[in-house]
Amino acid sequence: MLRIHLSAEDLARIRFAPRPAPLYELNAALMMLYRTDDDPLFGRWRHRVRHSLPPGARPLGGLISGVRCPEFVIAPGDTVPEGQSVARSSPPALVRSGIEMMYPAGASTAPRWIRALHGGDVEPWHLLLRAQRDAYETVLGPHWAAVHDLHRAEFTRHALTAAEQGMGRALVALLPGSRLRDGVWEIDTPRHSEVRLEGRGAVLVPTFHWLGKPLVSDRPDRPLLLVYPAGPGLPLTPTAADGDPLAGVLGRTRAGFLRLLSEEQTTGSAARRLGISDATASEHAAALRAAGLITTIRAGRAVHHRRTPLGTLLCTRSS
Repeated sequence: MLRIHLSAEDLARIRFAPRPAPLYELNAALMMLYRTDDDPLFGRWRHRVRHSLPPGARPLGGLISGVRCPEFVIAPGDTVPEGQSVARSSPPALVRSGIEMMYPAGASTAPRWIRALHGGDVEPWHLLLRAQRDAYETVLGPHWAAVHDLHRAEFTRHALTAAEQGMGRALVALLPGSRLRDGVWEIDTPRHSEVRLEGRGAVLVPTFHWLGKPLVSDRPDRPLLLVYPAGPGLPLTPTAADGDPLAGVLGRTRAGFLRLLSEEQTTGSAARRLGISDATASEHAAALRAAGLITTIRAGRAVHHRRTPLGTLLCTRSS
């Protein structure tokens, strides 16, 4: 059981993540992928993802299992590059402890590239970052916009409960079966631990690819991170699936960008919803604009993108 001790000050410092973080969701999805149970609802999803993962993403199977994930890859950030920058700056001691957690029989049993991570060697980190990018493009990229929509709905549900019934009731509603007793939030987890926030605060992050117990990252230099399952209990259906002709022509990310523009988007909002950097979003926008599929208007510092009639026609024909 996880017991989180909450003072009045601690309750005031609990916040809900305003947006989904690509690496949080990716880690949860990979843990679901590597689980060994026979969940029939995720069986076909696992089969499809395992057969579509590019070779560059497969090293992640040595670092993430179906039950745990090292803390140094649990990194916040609105885009994949932002999260990777945080992960890359992890202290060597944290990286080493994460490897030892994944390989309790001894770090020497880990693949060589994983053992080399805590030393800060460039090549193994490049291997990890490339694997994360490849895995994101295959597992999450096609339906990252749907993750945003689900996150917004969960954010609203939590905010309404907190406003109407108070933060204590909102926390219990967040995780059915949890309890708030005498200032302690009790959550059923496989391991027993006592957590005291001591002014650090906590961040609540829903994930839509995980059906297990809440995942916790308790680092003394950061707010407590609680990642909890909030999905519909089914694997998400990509909006730009493997057989989508538009994705086949434009590529998944550009097709996703064009589909987002059913409503006007700024470069920043599109980047967050696609899980890419602003610079990468600008490059995709330039390509779509050159093809006559979108128009771009600058309003002060913001750059707004809209679909052209041709872009809308393509999206409609390929749906």
